[in-house]
Amino acid sequence: MFIRSSAFAASVLIITTDIINYLKKNTLKPTINNDKINKRPQNIYKICKEDRLTHQIRVRFAPSPTGYLHIGGARTALFNYLFTRKKGGVFILRIEDTDRTRSTDEYIEAIIDGMKWLGLRWDEGPYRQTDRADVYNSYVQRMLEDGKAYYCYCSPDELEEKRKRAIANGKPPKYDGTCRRLKEPPAYIKPTVRFKMPATGETVVDDVVKGMVHFDNSTLDDFIILRSDGTPTYNFVVVADDIDMGITHIIRGDDHLNNTPKQIQIYEAFGKKPPIFAHLSMILGSDKSRLSKRHGATSVQAYRDMGYLPEALLNYLVRLGWSYGDQEVFSMDELIDKFSLESVGRASAVFNPEKLLWMNGEYIKSARAEDLIDKVLPFLVSGGVVSADYRQSVDSVWLSRAITTLQERSRTLVELARSLGYYIAGDVEIDEKACKKFINPATLDYLVAVRDGLSALEVFTASGVEALFMSLLEKFGVQLGKVAQPVRVALTGNTVSPGIFEVIELIGRDKCLSRIGRAIGIASLSAG
Repeated sequence: MFIRSSAFAASVLIITTDIINYLKKNTLKPTINNDKINKRPQNIYKICKEDRLTHQIRVRFAPSPTGYLHIGGARTALFNYLFTRKKGGVFILRIEDTDRTRSTDEYIEAIIDGMKWLGLRWDEGPYRQTDRADVYNSYVQRMLEDGKAYYCYCSPDELEEKRKRAIANGKPPKYDGTCRRLKEPPAYIKPTVRFKMPATGETVVDDVVKGMVHFDNSTLDDFIILRSDGTPTYNFVVVADDIDMGITHIIRGDDHLNNTPKQIQIYEAFGKKPPIFAHLSMILGSDKSRLSKRHGATSVQAYRDMGYLPEALLNYLVRLGWSYGDQEVFSMDELIDKFSLESVGRASAVFNPEKLLWMNGEYIKSARAEDLIDKVLPFLVSGGVVSADYRQSVDSVWLSRAITTLQERSRTLVELARSLGYYIAGDVEIDEKACKKFINPATLDYLVAVRDGLSALEVFTASGVEALFMSLLEKFGVQLGKVAQPVRVALTGNTVSPGIFEVIELIGRDKCLSRIGRAIGIASLSAG
């Protein structure tokens, strides 16, 4: 365990009488409103920020393993990663698995696997909160000894009754502090431990993204920090972890914003200044509701399985809430160089699957063909096109050439693998409509002539094939499409492919003769 100095000054200020007077004198008058976001007083923010930036920057990505790595979580991890790499800081992976009913080892492994696939390498961790029970217990004991927390003996039924009564009286449904004033605790009841929140004043979050956000302390209750079964609660353990790990900046989704005033008060109770906060707006679906499964795949693994490149997914995610002029496509080095929290927008970003698909296509198009070999092979194996040991025997130069012909028209690795199938497989399945239109008595002579010409061709290259086709076009007095399209369908099974001459060369003489021979048989039968 290592504890960092409290010299990390807070971007979150607890407004006192002195600071309010200071603001009045300097004509800075933020509106006191629980949910209102005001423009940040730049002079105060500057003082806080500069104080902390004299220390090494340490950030953490702290997912809860109650599911796979979500798109929103991946973006949060990315922003933390970029910020740290630009500032020369430390990127920590911490697994917040205190929710024992929902956290699983499977999800932990999935999160780690997703992070590795994305290339977001951490410098420390992964730490697990379930390994730190003794640390949390010592922090709770310190709270009790300092009079900052107290035992609560209220039963769940009593708490529910208090909640209903408060609502009926038009008051916030918060704990009424009964046990805070308790003189003689009841026997034989296993208590919880509650933190003593200030009853008056306000807590202000000075957020890098959101600006000044005010919370009225009278609306915040004495929340539980240790359950009756001895397990600590989220808002308490994250502060204990962040203090121990010397976290200087907390970059996370704004669904955590309402937790922040509670966490700030815990920092204050320990005599520590909170880190700088930056809350990222949520990612929305096309209908402007929170992104969910109904908007399509939302886990990182799902996009990997659909044939997306990690660098394309990262590039798309960084543009959800951050921008740099009109530039759309960035290398990782460019992102690290240009990224800043000050350029992160407040408005929620809308997830657009079509834009992501376009982005992925751009990355496939610009990739080196040889670099795509190992990326596309798993999809060739899962599609039954090749065996698992295919990589050991394949001619990499030939396969790179085949990939090059398909990059322009492939938006995912799945599409690329599907198209590579007609280069690699012994035979192809011919689309029914394409077969009916192009493999028939009207094209029989063209197919026979091409088969015979390819069989006799001395130099089996794209240029040699082109010369053969030009002679056949002159012989039949037709345009290229009349001859090329039946051959394309016979060789690839469909009506769309790269240039037919290069396709023929890459498929090879033997496979071409076999597939065209089959097409001749189909055309002959239909002639009847």
